[in-house]
Amino acid sequence: MKKVLKIVVGIIIVVIFAGTIVYLYQKSQAKPVIFETTTATVTDIVKKTVATGKVVPRKEIEIKPQVSGIISELYVEPGEKVKVGDMIAKVRIIPNMINLNEAENRLSRAKITLEDARTNYDRQKSLFESRVIAQADLQNYEVALKTAKQDVEAAENNLQLIREGITKSSGTASNTIIRSTITGMVLTVPVEIGNSVIESNTFNDGTTIATVADMGEMIFKGKVDESEVGKLHEGMELILTVGAIDTERFTAKLEHISPKGVEENGAIQFEIRAAVSLKENMFIRAGYSANADIVLERKDSVLAVQESLVKYEGDSAWVEVETGPQTFEKRVIKTGLSDGINVEVLEGVKKEDKIKIQNAGATATAAK
Repeated sequence: MKKVLKIVVGIIIVVIFAGTIVYLYQKSQAKPVIFETTTATVTDIVKKTVATGKVVPRKEIEIKPQVSGIISELYVEPGEKVKVGDMIAKVRIIPNMINLNEAENRLSRAKITLEDARTNYDRQKSLFESRVIAQADLQNYEVALKTAKQDVEAAENNLQLIREGITKSSGTASNTIIRSTITGMVLTVPVEIGNSVIESNTFNDGTTIATVADMGEMIFKGKVDESEVGKLHEGMELILTVGAIDTERFTAKLEHISPKGVEENGAIQFEIRAAVSLKENMFIRAGYSANADIVLERKDSVLAVQESLVKYEGDSAWVEVETGPQTFEKRVIKTGLSDGINVEVLEGVKKEDKIKIQNAGATATAAK
């Protein structure tokens, strides 16, 4: 009995030892890697660049006063629509004391001259009625009286103009009433009632009373790098993404490329301008930031492979094509347009060829 037990224990030990040897041998063997493959596809390849900028009105006008003074009334607020000639504000003139004094003195002298002309006319008229002088002599005094009256009226108008900025003869016309010069929407009103304003003249731009813009005609203003500007031309189509309306896309037509670049952060940038096609029932506010996708080159329905599958050596490009089960050969290809993700294949690969995925071996499984 003891002999049988020893034999059984010996057999068990031998089996365990043999199993351990086999297990360790199998673990030491390298697992064969199975590479995944893919094929070329027919797709559209679009090469584009992105320009950053903003959407602004094509016509944006700053309304400025024609006289200096103080804002006494404001008739509009930002967001209101106005037409040409609509009142924006009213300016109360603060007269210059020197000009005011000269105007008052001029009026006083004109009244004195008028009184003298009237006295002379009355005296000569009595003589004419007494047939002492001829009518031609009286006519000279009559002209002098009319001239004196006209001088008084002109002096009164001048004084009123200096004091109030308007005359009786001008009717409703007044440069103290600031009116809109275009039809559009009021964007900003940077002044308040009581603010002093300066008139626009050859020496000063003047104080801006309001900014009015035509919101029905918007343009995109952006900048592109010098490396891309040579590929642009007027008439190209842009796809706009407005930051505040990221769910919508707008089209625009490139209409201007600046002939001169500006250096920004060490790079030369060129300004571009494009007319935006607005959509109905969608309001774009002035100054919205936007990105413009500019299509530089496009090819539709071409054979292409993933850019990551292509390897480059000098001036040649190649991929690994499967010739048998897990057997690959290097195949030189001729490439065309690339968008950074896919690259067009002109020669070297057919649609049915299986191309090795270079880094997919990490997911390889052991061959059984």
